[in-house]
Amino acid sequence: MEAGGKVKAWEETGAGKTEGTADMERNRNLDRIHIRNLEVFGKHGVLPEENRLGQKFRINAVLYTHTRKAGLKDDLTKTIHYGEVSRFMTSFMVEHTFQLIETAAEQMARALLLTFPAMEKIRLEIEKPWAPIGLPLEAVSVEIQRGWHHVFVALGSNLGNREEYLEQGIESLRNLEDCVVEQVSEILATRPYGMTEQPDFLNGMVKLRTLLTPWELLEQLHRIEQAAGRERLVHWGPRTLDLDIIFYDDCVIDTPELTIPHPDMQNREFVLKPLTELAPWIRHPLLGKTAARLLEEL
Repeated sequence: MEAGGKVKAWEETGAGKTEGTADMERNRNLDRIHIRNLEVFGKHGVLPEENRLGQKFRINAVLYTHTRKAGLKDDLTKTIHYGEVSRFMTSFMVEHTFQLIETAAEQMARALLLTFPAMEKIRLEIEKPWAPIGLPLEAVSVEIQRGWHHVFVALGSNLGNREEYLEQGIESLRNLEDCVVEQVSEILATRPYGMTEQPDFLNGMVKLRTLLTPWELLEQLHRIEQAAGRERLVHWGPRTLDLDIIFYDDCVIDTPELTIPHPDMQNREFVLKPLTELAPWIRHPLLGKTAARLLEEL
């Protein structure tokens, strides 16, 4: 897709590709559990009678996870209980009412990923038999694929109470819906970069996983910055709180709004040092070098 630049389709990158060579390979080869033609009842539709009377729906789902431990140990706790997932989907369709099956699919996929920790990704189809369009139609369905994405976010501050602003930023990330903070690096005191006539910075790195798209995450980061009083007055100028997406899976995105990987990260010790602390093996998708190698070369 092009929009003033190039975008490597982030939806298809899979979850966890930033977790090092071994983990990247592991997450590329996720196992699958299929649930086919689960019949449920729900009151979903644009027409008032659909919301009042309800109708039958069919659900197909592919649950992406790791089943090897369960297979070796014959242990249900090491995998996803498809019976529990089926009951969850049935209850979800009964307890909620949506006009669009697109909404039902989106909200159900999100709820499943948040409820079942072993589920890395899901492909979900909701089928509506005999949709009331006044034509001989057997069924209509919506199919989506959603999953966890692994992200590294750089933090920086050089105005006011720097420690407090960084703590506020980290806590805001912890409280962000559809995000889980997994690791936080040590905080480093660093000299300013680019525009050097300004106070010294405190910098760090956060590793998180998220259900948000890159653009949705960027919007949330800007909101957190604004809550900390961030003003974008001077390029590379002083700021109360700076949050930058360094990596999002192994995506390559180049648009006017967003560039991933961060275009100047390889020249910034205050980015590479905390990144190497958390993930020395993570590989830059364009330069083909690990964070540890980039830091060494810098």
